[in-house]
Amino acid sequence: MNQLNITFVLRQSACCFVVLFCAFSTSSSLAGSVFRAQGEMAGEVSTNSAIVQTRLTSVDRNVDGDVPGAVGVARFEYATNNRFEPSHLTPWTTPQRDDDYIVRTVLRGLKPGTSYYYRVHYGSSIDDTEQGDTCRFRTLQGAMGTKAVSLVVVTGMNYVSFHHGKRKHKQRDPTTAYQGDDRALGYPALTSILERNPDFFVGTGDNVYYDSRDEFEATTIVGMRRKWHEQFVQPRFIRLFRDVPTYWEKDDHDHRYNDCDRSGSREPSSELGIATFREQVPIVDPADPTAKTYRTFRMNRDLQIWLVEGRDYRSPNRMPDGPDKTLWGAEQLAWLKTTLLESDATFKLLISPTPLVGPDDAYKIDNHTNHQGFRNEGRAFFKWLVKHSLHQQGFYTVCGDRHWQYHSRDPLGIEEFSCGAIVDQNARLGRKPGDPQSTDPDADIQQFYTQAEASGGFLQITVEPGEDPGLGQARFTFLDDLGNVLHETQKVRPVNKQR
Repeated sequence: MNQLNITFVLRQSACCFVVLFCAFSTSSSLAGSVFRAQGEMAGEVSTNSAIVQTRLTSVDRNVDGDVPGAVGVARFEYATNNRFEPSHLTPWTTPQRDDDYIVRTVLRGLKPGTSYYYRVHYGSSIDDTEQGDTCRFRTLQGAMGTKAVSLVVVTGMNYVSFHHGKRKHKQRDPTTAYQGDDRALGYPALTSILERNPDFFVGTGDNVYYDSRDEFEATTIVGMRRKWHEQFVQPRFIRLFRDVPTYWEKDDHDHRYNDCDRSGSREPSSELGIATFREQVPIVDPADPTAKTYRTFRMNRDLQIWLVEGRDYRSPNRMPDGPDKTLWGAEQLAWLKTTLLESDATFKLLISPTPLVGPDDAYKIDNHTNHQGFRNEGRAFFKWLVKHSLHQQGFYTVCGDRHWQYHSRDPLGIEEFSCGAIVDQNARLGRKPGDPQSTDPDADIQQFYTQAEASGGFLQITVEPGEDPGLGQARFTFLDDLGNVLHETQKVRPVNKQR
């Protein structure tokens, strides 16, 4: 999609947004002020760059279900110490309605393996500004780095189910919503994640849910933006992202609707879903409309991760499976294979919005495990991995999408870790090998762990380099939303396996 199309998609409902904005502004006693109710966020941290962002708002909290934006000015200050002496300042920017009042800047020329502190200067004009909170991130060490690195992987951030309850018999059951007195703070798992002190946060998709199938459904740019606003204004998100930088992927629910592809006329359109995702999270340089949303990062000597795009290039889900049907697209798949072969990292983690091993529900046609889905491409990729012995060279898949945690091994030897849904209200028990209603009715998959009770939670991955290259250790820790360890697996790459 070119820049002109993206701009058109995001502007086509501008008149509706003006009405919404004015209604909130006139009803709020804070009208005329400029806030940053959603806090700050860093993303796409590399060895020498990072994207930082904030959003100017006319209120300091969620008001009547949204967080309206505000016209103002902003710029970022960053330094290698929290005193900001000395520091660098980015140019002033004036975000507008067409940008959803988001301020986003790429910081370049950073030093590898270095802690950086940043804060935003913002206000109604350059002559009337104040400073935001001090935030921080650490750049990647790169291929020579020997310090441990830790990342947390999540999926299934279902705001409506958490705050309003699950949908039963076409209605929301408020008794199934989170009942704690701290509900206004947001998901308890976010506090548990912060207590684990990870270096990075990975949202694998289903970060918001446009398709609630009730009055909370979002099909226009106004409603879709609102989903992101209500999510990120939650205080636990603000606190977490102050200190933990992010990487983002999208899946079906934050693209269009459940198990969607790019075909069909049901709203929202695929183009609008793509554009809104690129707008709302720090994943691409705003000055580069052609930037890809699949990428790889070398975290340290022993860890490299791949983040893939599962919606933008896929064939229609209902297309008969075969060699011409693709979930990733030919260009992305070629890039994936090339970069995997080029890597000498001890551990190679493919972080995918959807599963490749499973097992999953048999009725689905949405992912690489499904028999009427994209199984041909998935099996061909696994055979390619085995041909190049990558399954014996520290390669693992990590997936979101599924609402339960598991650790499974495909008959070809590739292992997969599913992070499970982040909140109880979006969790369920999974399909097991041998289940006739699963994608593995013959129990060919070996499953080392799956949740015994449905609960929200997350997966933490920690890689600690050894004294010599190739001798690092990877620890996969499954936790519930309160931070209780449910299961842990440690991996050491066999020293006798050479490429």
